[in-house]
Amino acid sequence: MASTRGFKRTSQLLKDRIRRASESRGFAVSRLLTQWEEVVGPDIAGIARPVDVSYGRQGFGATLTVLTTGAQAPMLEMQKEKLRERVNAVYGYNAISRIRLTQTAPTGFAEGEVSFDHRPKPNSTPTADPAAQAVAARMAAPVSDGSLRHALEALGRNVLSRSKR
Repeated sequence: MASTRGFKRTSQLLKDRIRRASESRGFAVSRLLTQWEEVVGPDIAGIARPVDVSYGRQGFGATLTVLTTGAQAPMLEMQKEKLRERVNAVYGYNAISRIRLTQTAPTGFAEGEVSFDHRPKPNSTPTADPAAQAVAARMAAPVSDGSLRHALEALGRNVLSRSKR
């Protein structure tokens, strides 16, 4: 077995803190928070995230509060039973009996600002004018370092194309 020479994994250092923080919010199994996408699948994880687990008086039949956006709430409403089954599979028994959807976090608006959009943003860089590219290449040509020359050409293209707008 290889020695770690005094180093510890970050997950080992933070495990107790994550567990305490998640238990204070009602999550007895912190895996529900840390591996939400694996638990519910990418389709549901893309439109919702867990906020709170509240237990009834008897300790059975907990309610999972899930944060979603207004447009996605009807879609998630139709998938509540599938979501409940997947979450209960993590707990190992029917811990969650009800799922409540919310469009704002119960503790404040700061938690509700999370974006559920996991798609990559489209590339919106405008194409430079060929004349501006030629001028920028000519101005950076005397520089001998290739990476610096490339950076100066890009800077020149951006400045020259911006001044023409």
